[in-house]
Amino acid sequence: MAFGEPIAIAPPLRQPSVTEPAPVRWLLVSAAGLLLGIFVLVPLAAVFATALRAGAGRYLAALLHPDARSAIGLTLLTAAIVVPVNAFFGIAAAWAIANFRFRGKRLLITLIDLPFSVSPVIAGLALVLVFGRQGWAGSWLEARQIRIVFAVPGVVLATAFVTLPYVAREVLAVLEAQGSTEETAALTLGAGGWQILARVTLPKIRWGLLYGIALCNARAMGEFGAVSVISGHIRGETITVPLHAQILYDQYDAVGAFAVASLLALMALFTLVTKKYVEWRSRPA
Repeated sequence: MAFGEPIAIAPPLRQPSVTEPAPVRWLLVSAAGLLLGIFVLVPLAAVFATALRAGAGRYLAALLHPDARSAIGLTLLTAAIVVPVNAFFGIAAAWAIANFRFRGKRLLITLIDLPFSVSPVIAGLALVLVFGRQGWAGSWLEARQIRIVFAVPGVVLATAFVTLPYVAREVLAVLEAQGSTEETAALTLGAGGWQILARVTLPKIRWGLLYGIALCNARAMGEFGAVSVISGHIRGETITVPLHAQILYDQYDAVGAFAVASLLALMALFTLVTKKYVEWRSRPA
């Protein structure tokens, strides 16, 4: 070989891909598709089929009933309060956990995960024991004519508790995966805390934040257990969409119950679309 002649480099050996035999793959895919159809697609189709069984007029009448409009309004009001509060808390908690060392850090993480491990019914009962008339703060609240249990504030508190982890957990996962190199560089260049948050951290976590907000909103609108305990089922005041659907079903009004439930199903589909969109946008190029 002459001096200066380029050396031919053999291409790296391709590692054989490890795959299951075709019959096994088809069997697994078919089983997954069958289970998905039985547990997701069929019940979802049944909701809309039953809701529209009596025609579009009956469907709209069920949604425009005064009790239904009151339930929808309270559900939207609760979500409008809970989602921004949990988003603010989630960003603050995740930023503190990911970037700082402080006493009680592990305790804070445990408390954030607490609603995942506590039954919503137990959460509702705990709020009744604290804020009810016979509860720890009951006499103090009653003396000042403040109603929490069996009122809108109780519905908001119960919903806020069960939806607490969603934004915090999603944002924390993004911050831990991407590290704090950019924040450190901005701090070295003289940026302040609010500047770092607004110009570095928020753009970095925007897709995780959007996904957490979508999950939080869906859970806030669909929460049943904790709200059922603390609301008192007062029509026109503390009935949310899930509670109204249950009341109609207990009254053997299947069309009305499934018409109201279809709103929650649409919210679930919206959350799924948002999830896929966030995954697509956050995928590395």
